[in-house]
Amino acid sequence: MSAHIHVARRVDAPREAVWAELSRIEDHVEWMADAVELRFHSAQRSGVGTSFSCVTRVGPLTTVDELRIDAWEEGRRIGVSHHGAVRGRGAFELHSAGELATVVTWDEELEFPWWMGASLGAIFARPVLRWIWARNLEKLSARILGT
Repeated sequence: MSAHIHVARRVDAPREAVWAELSRIEDHVEWMADAVELRFHSAQRSGVGTSFSCVTRVGPLTTVDELRIDAWEEGRRIGVSHHGAVRGRGAFELHSAGELATVVTWDEELEFPWWMGASLGAIFARPVLRWIWARNLEKLSARILGT
């Protein structure tokens, strides 16, 4: 059993401004509470084929997530595949909500290894990750708005 996690946040900024921040993968640790450190596997920092390791911490659990960007639609969508202990796929999508607002959605479908409880881990992880990621989007919004 996998965990499907969906969060969304309206940001009172045009899509271009939100994309400018979201597309800087190297800065994700600045607004993602669970992302401790990013290490890119090459000089590439954006676009399809970008791969990196992310040290991820949720409470007492720390793991290294191996990620690869597999979708990059300029100004609209970043898709990733997870290849570490936790496996799956995820995406950020931007949707205009008028000229001066953007809705950011974050969807992930994750499978947990046996030592994280597998299906039981997915059941417990879903509300925790949803809460953390909703707060992450709040921090992203604040960063974009300079508040």
